[in-house]
Amino acid sequence: MNEILLLSRARDGDSAAFGELVEHYRDNVYRLAYRMCGNPHDAEEAAQEAFVAAWRALPNFRGDARFSTWLYRLTTNAAIDLLRREKRHHGASQEEIPELADTADSPQQQMERSEEQEAVQRGLSAIGEEYREILLLRYMQELDYAEIGALLHLPAGTVKSRLNRAKAALKAALLKSGNLFGESPVIHTETNGKEA
Repeated sequence: MNEILLLSRARDGDSAAFGELVEHYRDNVYRLAYRMCGNPHDAEEAAQEAFVAAWRALPNFRGDARFSTWLYRLTTNAAIDLLRREKRHHGASQEEIPELADTADSPQQQMERSEEQEAVQRGLSAIGEEYREILLLRYMQELDYAEIGALLHLPAGTVKSRLNRAKAALKAALLKSGNLFGESPVIHTETNGKEA
C-alpha cells in the first residue's frame, strides 16, 4: 500500500483511495475504539464516526503527524464523545475481542493469558479516561512519546509523567482486585529516560 499516494488521491475526493485506507486501518481503529468504549456496538459506532470525520477533514490534513496518528486521535475523540453523549463510563463487558490462539502454547498457557487479558481490561475500565487513553495509545497503538504528545497537544515530558501515573493507577487497580500478573509491560515504569 502506497499510503502517500492514497492520501493524495483521497484528499482530491477519490473515495476508492479512501476506502483502501479504511480497509488498512479498520482493525486497529476498531480495537482502539473497543478498548475505550468497552463493547462492540459502541466501538463500531465510534470507529465509523472516526472514519467519517477523517473523510470530512482529509482535505485539511497537513501531514504534520503520520496519518495513523491523526486517525487514532480522531478515534479517541469519537469514543470519548460517544461515552459522554451516552453518559456511560463503564468498562469492557465480558464480550472480549477474540484473540487468535497461539497453537504453540499449551491450553494452560492460553487460559492464563486469557485471564491476564481480562484482568487488564477490567483494570483499564477502573482507571480514569485520561489514563486509559494514554496507555492505549502507547501500548495498543505503539505510539512513541512524540506521537502521543502531538495527538494530545502535550510536551513529551508530560506524556512520560502521565504515562507513569497511568501505569501506577492500573497497577493499583490490579492489586486492589487481586490480579497482578507477573511482569506485564504495561505495568513497568519508564526507566533512565528511555521508553519501556
